[in-house]
Amino acid sequence: MKHIFIINPAAGKTDSYANLKALLQAQKTKVDYELYATQGPGDATAYIRNWCEEHPDERVRFYACGGDGTLNEVANGVVGFENASLGCYPCGSGNDFVKYYGGKKTFFNLEELLDAPEEYIDLMRVGDQYAINATHFGFDSTVAETMMNVRRKKIIGGSNAYTTGVVVGLLKAMKNKCKVTVDGELINPEGEILLCTIANGQYVGGAFRCAPRSLNNDGLLEVCLVRPVSHIKFMKLIGGYQAGTHLEDPRFEKYIEYRRGKRIEIEAPEGFVYSFDGELIRQNRFTVEVVPGAVRFAVPRSAQFLPGALHICRYAQTVGTE
Repeated sequence: MKHIFIINPAAGKTDSYANLKALLQAQKTKVDYELYATQGPGDATAYIRNWCEEHPDERVRFYACGGDGTLNEVANGVVGFENASLGCYPCGSGNDFVKYYGGKKTFFNLEELLDAPEEYIDLMRVGDQYAINATHFGFDSTVAETMMNVRRKKIIGGSNAYTTGVVVGLLKAMKNKCKVTVDGELINPEGEILLCTIANGQYVGGAFRCAPRSLNNDGLLEVCLVRPVSHIKFMKLIGGYQAGTHLEDPRFEKYIEYRRGKRIEIEAPEGFVYSFDGELIRQNRFTVEVVPGAVRFAVPRSAQFLPGALHICRYAQTVGTE
């Protein structure tokens, strides 16, 4: 099987191209690999789709080398090609999706990653675009927009970018107009939210476990809607939301609607912004649908699934470096 590493030079604090090349050259087992550095937004998806169309009979695994944005682009390239699967070398500043499997450390073991078995996982879709981790809006859209603006700045950027975004959100986005319908049920008839996350993974923003019950291969998406609250109440509750205890904490009961569903419809005023795996999109009416078993994802054997995630592995096949 061929292994192609899609490297985003703009992701993280350093360019991982030279480091990955050295690690691959040092592998004891011979590896058929290529490295590709992306040229800009959308290039990873285009490159992968072109490669798969030109090599329809060759088994290949594409590794997203960057953050969640890079993983999103690689997933959008792989989906629909039976000969292609998805891997992740999480060297970006934000890698929320792999937290589902216990975090970055396991995925940095290159020998184990190359030999990792693959399992089918779901994706979510809006129109002809796919997301692997989360779609979120309201307060979170302001947070995401701020993160994009400050991510490379000292102190307020990097791993602190989400916290910076939260501060800006507290000033600008405590009440947002939109209606959310899950499989035909309007879950906020009042038409207002603080925030809403539609999740396939469990984490957003680097440390916030918004969907602690999410399973990324059960054919369902998690919807966590939080109603508007005061600044004081927000500060009292944010710790529980970050820790992922909000679904069991009675303090949250009157502020949260939590559903599982296959089709989520959003209706909002003109100019509405939502974050689609970190990409900000302006659209006031859109539908998020689950695509069950959309891609095969390489999961290292030593992955440690999050407590409470009753994950059932549906392995596609066991693959190695040969």
